[in-house]
Amino acid sequence: MSAAGARTASIPELTFAVEGAERLEHAAVPTLRFAVRIGAPGGVGVRSVLLDSQVQIAARRRPYGPSAHDRLFELFGPVADWGTTLRTLPWVRLTTVVPAFTGETLAHLDVTCSYDLEVAASRYFDALDDGEVPLEFLFSGTLFYGAPMQAVRISWESEAQYRMPVALWRETMDRHFPGVAWLRLGKARFDRLATYKSRRALATWEDVVDELLEGRE
Repeated sequence: MSAAGARTASIPELTFAVEGAERLEHAAVPTLRFAVRIGAPGGVGVRSVLLDSQVQIAARRRPYGPSAHDRLFELFGPVADWGTTLRTLPWVRLTTVVPAFTGETLAHLDVTCSYDLEVAASRYFDALDDGEVPLEFLFSGTLFYGAPMQAVRISWESEAQYRMPVALWRETMDRHFPGVAWLRLGKARFDRLATYKSRRALATWEDVVDELLEGRE
């Protein structure tokens, strides 16, 4: 075998498995930490990995109750159409530097969570009461290995799945935003609401919403 052939044969074939998730306790913003087991069979030393991760929600892979049907209308339309409209939702992309290892290592992917309910992923999470969220992790990036050091691209065909408890997302958001939800408004509409609140001598924004919805629900 030629030297080039020997180098090709020794390229580590990485494997990926998501083993768990937890709330990052002391983060300034809501953050979930996913534990990813990375394996490099064959005993070839990995110098480092510049790991690109894409996380998406495999919405078709779980059942939904009546309350979720209503809350997910804006994302997927009426339930009768879900055979064609229920689709995978992108959540987040991030890049992580994985340090040197031989055999296998445990990497951490820290995902910040938005409570902006105009973001499709946040709207989806907020619509669920219980159960699990089926997640798909797609991995790519650059693998550095060997001596002298060589580099090779990781194919997007590398992937893993994980079923995240809905309760974990809710606990994470409640830790930072207990009992509240965020609504984003254009400045002009906010100014109109602020004027309404002032003229009606309403004490809180909840009072404004209650008065506007009175008799309309």
